[in-house]
Amino acid sequence: MTQTQQPQIALRKAQLEARLAALRARMAEIDAELESHDARDWEELAVEREGDEVLEGMGVSAQQEVRAIEAALTRIAEGEYGFCTKCGSAIEGARLDVLPYTPFCRSCAH
Repeated sequence: MTQTQQPQIALRKAQLEARLAALRARMAEIDAELESHDARDWEELAVEREGDEVLEGMGVSAQQEVRAIEAALTRIAEGEYGFCTKCGSAIEGARLDVLPYTPFCRSCAH
């Protein structure tokens, strides 16, 4: 990591940490919502179950993103952030702008 890359990596780290905190808060909200149902009516129970399926899907998606962010933070700590984990090439800044936790360069991602 060069001197010129350090401020940008510090900014990306802060962005990743903020996103991680937001995801964890959202996951806690989803868990609380899933645990809060106590409908006694079959119709209400069916509607709640449909909503639960959507919430569970959102929770799974959040968990996947959390794992990707944690892996990116590990790469930052190890000085390997910004390099493709498959081929070792530098990941373009524009790609990291869109997917700051991506472990792959554009060509390896395809």
